[in-house]
Amino acid sequence: MKALYKSSATAGFDLVDRPEPEPAPDEVKIRVLRTGICGTDLHILRWDDWAASAVAQPLIPGHEFCGEVVEVGEIVKGVAVGDLVSGEGHIVCGVCRNCRAGRRQMCIRTQGIGVNRDGAFAEYITLPGSNVWTHSSDIDKDVAAIFDPLGNAVHTALSFPVVGEDVLITGCGPIGLMAIAIARHIGARFIVATDVSDERLRLAEKMGATRAINPTSESIHDAFTELDMHEGFDVGFEMSGAPAAMRQMVDNINNGGRIAMLGLPSEPFSIDWGSVVTRMLTLKGIYGREMFDTWNAMTAMLQSSETLAASIGSIVSDRFAARDWQSAFDTAAQAGGGKVVMDWTEI
Repeated sequence: MKALYKSSATAGFDLVDRPEPEPAPDEVKIRVLRTGICGTDLHILRWDDWAASAVAQPLIPGHEFCGEVVEVGEIVKGVAVGDLVSGEGHIVCGVCRNCRAGRRQMCIRTQGIGVNRDGAFAEYITLPGSNVWTHSSDIDKDVAAIFDPLGNAVHTALSFPVVGEDVLITGCGPIGLMAIAIARHIGARFIVATDVSDERLRLAEKMGATRAINPTSESIHDAFTELDMHEGFDVGFEMSGAPAAMRQMVDNINNGGRIAMLGLPSEPFSIDWGSVVTRMLTLKGIYGREMFDTWNAMTAMLQSSETLAASIGSIVSDRFAARDWQSAFDTAAQAGGGKVVMDWTEI
C-alpha cells in the first residue's frame, strides 16, 4: 500500500510502499478515504523538539480520517464490513483507575495513532474495534474525516453551560471556528472571537461570532460597550496556546468565570494567579474527546441541524489528492484558512 512514512528522526515524509496491516482478533482493517491534516502532523513533518521527544519512529503519521471497513477481527462486535467509519485516535489500556471508572480519556497509558503507532496517512489502517465510530452512510466524507478535531471543539464547548451566556473564544484556527459554531448552536448569547489573522476573523463571523477582534489593533473590552455588556464574559474557550491570549482571557472574564483551555502553549508562561484566586475563576484543561460521550454529542448535533452541519463542512477549505501531499501540507502550514483534507482514493 502507499503511505506517508517517517523513516528516521529527520524532517520530512516520504510517499512509499508499505506492507498492508493485518487486523488482530480485536481490530478492524479500514480502507482510508479521506484524512485531515492536524497541527500535530506539521510538528512531526518538521521534526521539532516536541516531535523528537514524543513521537515513535519509523512511523506512518495521521490521526484524522474516515474510511470503509474491509475486514473485521473475529471478536469485534458492532462493526461490519462496508461501514463508513472514523476512529477515536487515543487507544487506552482499559485497566488503569481512570479506564475502569469510565474516564478513558484520562488513561495514563494512552497511545495515539499516528504518534505512538502507525496512523491514517496510508491506504489502510487497523485499530481496535472499540475505537471505531460508525457514521450514517449519507454523512459528508470531509466532515467524517474531521470528527477528531470536531470532537475537541465539542468537548471544549460542552465543558461548561453556555446557554444564555457570553462567551470569549481566543484563537480561530479550525477547532476554534468549530467551537464558535457549536456555542452558537447550543444557545450562547454573545460570542466574541479573537485571532491575529484577518482571514480567520472573517471565517469566525461566518461561523456565528457576534464580534471578531484582532487584539493587535482592537481591545476586547471595547466589545463591552458595543454589545451593551455590563460585566465580563461568563465562559472562555482558550484555543490558541498564546500567552497573551490567556492573559486577555483572564482580564476579561467575569468573577466566577469558567475557562476551558485546549490550546497548547509552546513553552511555560505566567498569568496573574492572584486574579484567578480572588476572582474565583475555574480553569479546566481539555485534551482530546470524552469517550464516547463527545462522539455521541457531535453526531446528534450534526444530525439535528443542517445549519450546523453546513457550517462545520465549510471549515474544510482545501482538498488535495493524497499524491499531492506536499502541496496539502504547505497549504496547512500557512495557518491562515480552514481545514485541509487529503483524498486517499487519488493516490
